[in-house]
Amino acid sequence: MIGKILKKFDDRFLKSEPRTGKLFAVAALYDTPDQIIHAAEKVSGSGYKKFDVLTPYPVHGMDGAMNLKPTGIGWVGLIAGMSGTFLAFLMIWWMVGINYPNIFGGKPYFNLPASIPIMFELTVLLSALTLVGSLIALFMKLPANANPLMDTEFIKRVTSDKFGIYIEASDPKFKLEEVRKLFEELGSTDISNIHEAEYEVGDTKNPLMNTKFVGALVGTSLVTAAVTYFVLNVLLFLPPFNWMHYQPKVLPQTESKFFKDGYSMRKPVEGTVARGFMPYEFKGMPDSLVVATPNPLPVTQKVLDLGKKRYNTYCSPCHGNYGKGDSRLRGQFPVPPTLHSQKVTNWKDANIYHVITNGQNTMPSYASSISRDDRWAIIHYLRVLQRSANAPDSDVEGK
Repeated sequence: MIGKILKKFDDRFLKSEPRTGKLFAVAALYDTPDQIIHAAEKVSGSGYKKFDVLTPYPVHGMDGAMNLKPTGIGWVGLIAGMSGTFLAFLMIWWMVGINYPNIFGGKPYFNLPASIPIMFELTVLLSALTLVGSLIALFMKLPANANPLMDTEFIKRVTSDKFGIYIEASDPKFKLEEVRKLFEELGSTDISNIHEAEYEVGDTKNPLMNTKFVGALVGTSLVTAAVTYFVLNVLLFLPPFNWMHYQPKVLPQTESKFFKDGYSMRKPVEGTVARGFMPYEFKGMPDSLVVATPNPLPVTQKVLDLGKKRYNTYCSPCHGNYGKGDSRLRGQFPVPPTLHSQKVTNWKDANIYHVITNGQNTMPSYASSISRDDRWAIIHYLRVLQRSANAPDSDVEGK
């Protein structure tokens, strides 16, 4: 059964095309890369224009031997890639800045660093698709996708273990005997004449307008759309695939009929403590009751860099870049006191940690914004600022 199917397939698709008596080209096979390089140099140097070389793998130096001009495919890729970059930039700018603006962390609507990955992806995608389409449609001259070399012994050998060259009969210098003699002098032992094939053109010579081809494209599109619609809208809601969809759950921003207030999202029960987390024991207490525990972080360059980064993010807008109370908000908020006062300088690290965690006066609590280690790192960096503003002579190098 399978043998009959394969034979029918071979008879239908792998049969040899009948040949006409019109000569297409003279082809020659060589055994080594050096021979084909030498043959290409001689053919191009003899003034032939319509010839080509086929090898089972890329041969270094072939472009120079064939005297080929640089291809324009690189410019196509560059223009397509730049178009992808511009379209991605325009799309993101319009969506986040015009169509659906949202504020994330006080950042501007259009954030270029966050948009670069999408711009890069669209650049690569558009460039790749355009290059493939251009290669097939323009450089390979679609729909002229048939070639007399196909289904010949020459093309079978150059795609496996031989190196081949052929000169087309339409070349202005082509003379059959001269070409065959040239190939013989170059060391080829397998020279063949390749004739034009009789193609079954069907109803039209343009396959893009062939009704069967267009029908196959439309049919494939419809089947793909139907299967996708069925899977996403029907199959996933049938047993046993719907067990997660119909489980007891509450969807975001939906009304709850279980709780009286109608809210689905509930606050944790008062006094709830997350596993592995120890609450701050002095929360809500006055500063005088704080036990002066030491800073758990060591004073290292890494910790100071972390403290500087967090200080500049959360503290410097009000306290200033150097903690002098010179707010960077240009008077839009109450100006806080300097962090170089005698009170703060003499405070233990635990007292400063307590203020950051609990807040003080108009300063809110930063417990939910800054992690515990980051708070301790900020204190180390603050000590550096205080020391630099009142550095003793012993800190100066050489004294």
